[in-house]
Amino acid sequence: MSQTNRLGADIGGTFTDIALDCRGKMYSTKVLTNYTAPEQAILDGIEIVLRDAAIAWSDLDIVIHGTTLATNALIERRGARTALVTTEGFRDVIEMRTENRFEQYDLNLRLPKPLIPREDRFVVKGRIGAQGQELQPLDERALEEIADTIAAESFGAVAIGLIHSYMNPAHEQLAREIIAAKVKAPISISSEVSPQMREFERFNTVCANAYVRPQMADYLSRLQTRLKDMGAHCPVFMIHSGGGLISVETAAEFPVRLVESGPAGGAIFAADVARRFGLEKAVSYDMGGTTAKICLIEDYAPKTARTFEVARTYRFCKGSGMPISIPVIEMIEIGAGGGSIAWVDAMGRIQTGPESAASEPGPACYQRGGERPAITDADLVLGKLDPDNFAGGAIKLSVPNAEAAIAHDVGDRLKLDVRSAAFGICEVVDENMANAARVHAVENGKNISDNIMIAFGGAAPLHAARLCEKLGIDRCLIPPGAGVGSAIGFLKAPFGYEALASKITRLSTFDPAEVNAMLSDLKANAEGFVRAGTDGRILREITAFMRYVGQGWEIPVALPDRAFTQADAAMLKELFRENYARFFGRAIDGLEALEIEIVTWSVKAEDERPAPAHYELTCGDSEAPVPTARAVFDPASGSARSTGILDRTTLRAGERASGPVVIVERETSTVVTSPFDVVMQDDGSLLLVRKDIAA
Repeated sequence: MSQTNRLGADIGGTFTDIALDCRGKMYSTKVLTNYTAPEQAILDGIEIVLRDAAIAWSDLDIVIHGTTLATNALIERRGARTALVTTEGFRDVIEMRTENRFEQYDLNLRLPKPLIPREDRFVVKGRIGAQGQELQPLDERALEEIADTIAAESFGAVAIGLIHSYMNPAHEQLAREIIAAKVKAPISISSEVSPQMREFERFNTVCANAYVRPQMADYLSRLQTRLKDMGAHCPVFMIHSGGGLISVETAAEFPVRLVESGPAGGAIFAADVARRFGLEKAVSYDMGGTTAKICLIEDYAPKTARTFEVARTYRFCKGSGMPISIPVIEMIEIGAGGGSIAWVDAMGRIQTGPESAASEPGPACYQRGGERPAITDADLVLGKLDPDNFAGGAIKLSVPNAEAAIAHDVGDRLKLDVRSAAFGICEVVDENMANAARVHAVENGKNISDNIMIAFGGAAPLHAARLCEKLGIDRCLIPPGAGVGSAIGFLKAPFGYEALASKITRLSTFDPAEVNAMLSDLKANAEGFVRAGTDGRILREITAFMRYVGQGWEIPVALPDRAFTQADAAMLKELFRENYARFFGRAIDGLEALEIEIVTWSVKAEDERPAPAHYELTCGDSEAPVPTARAVFDPASGSARSTGILDRTTLRAGERASGPVVIVERETSTVVTSPFDVVMQDDGSLLLVRKDIAA
């Protein structure tokens, strides 16, 4: 699908970012997120970019939207009252979780509370076996009584999760039919939301989908109506957590797929930059107003996973959050954005986040009623930000307000002057982000310093150079439009969908006819979603998640997109051994009886996207002029020093400036610390490179 005027809208925790590609020229803006009516911030932002581009609402050809609203509803527990209907004996699965302790030696360990309290969980007799056979009929009379109870207590949504429904959805479908006859609330069934094995993850995912479904459906309906009222009659698509585009109707039915949709756009943006410069190893760093995200980019594609966690209660700890079992771009996220609150704990240590000032009231310097210090306040006090030119001058920042908040909550408590306290706040957040990046890389068997960083988001360019210092990364790219990177990423996302099915298939009993039939269904399912947005060529990726029999987890193995024959069992075995050796150093040989099995099958379909223009990194051959200067805190010397201030729009390709220097633009500022130089690239990107290192 080829549009001339494509618009991306990203609702974040603090700012709503708008990016308009109008006949190849980019227009962008940032407006404060409106928590009462999130769609209003989108309309306000669109009004600005349409005015800048001199076009009308009716000239828009497509709107692509991503949002953190679903994520925030789960984190803040602001969804609908939801009933869970499950198999007798499995009422407490979402509360018992797994037997893993994410902090093994913490005697006061507290597990996250389940999304649905026990009194709102209902059980029914009936059993599907692990092979999909019916072991016990569903108790239809009991379901009718449950439906009466749900209807009488005014539940806002219903989730149905029955044992082994990923193998045979008949019981869930029948249960939905019986309950729907008496209950008007939307009903989600796990065999459609997450048709994968592992009951805890699947039940929790369908609960999350039902929990946010009424709120998201209402919001998406309002957004479409308001856009049409303004004269925009173009189609609206949503970006899902796996990085593809889906229709608004699909998003309203499966809103759990929108969790992490905004950050997914950022990862796509970074992958596009990596492909543009031929960077096979990159790490994206996305820091906005509320959170910061790290994602590994390999071979020009973000790393993906089939499950992730929302709202981790223990920082960086796997298992301490709410598992969501859907295809997702894999990243690590911490509460470290520009609006994250700084505070001092009982041991006298500076801490940041996860609580955020967000857009209401915002950091103290916003002059909107905020009184507690945020990271933006610290950046302002250190001179990284121009108080008169923040967000293009739309928000005037108050240095006295920032200094007063930092002094009251941090400086006075630790007997530090305001500037030292502000530096301490920034050092803590940068160190936390560095630790998160190291953990993420190690968990994936990677060395973080081998990558080039791609930084974007309103706050990332302010902290990227210091983060590179801590991680031993020598080069960092700040692409054009970095301040609204996720919104631009939406414009580069393909129409895509990933369909999954769990069916344990041992290679010793490989049945090609059965496998081909299942893959055919998955292909039709995935392509059906994609065809809703495009009539172009569709590309497919077939993946089998495999393991040795007896192991607890699987590894992904890419498969050819063709019909399989009996002879392919040997090919599957060899592909698995090669991938296993790549993951763990060696395959398990010498154990002929050790069988191999496929647990889950995946078909990913997406439309073919044009390749971006290719550029080479350059180290620069001319000096950039430095027309102005202001005092900016220098971590290397531990004091403020006169620092050159450059307007990004005045830099020409190949011009190089020596750090420390600050590059200012409408949506963000890039702080180049003393160990780095900055070079303008041919595509408008800024390359931060360590001194005396060729690009």
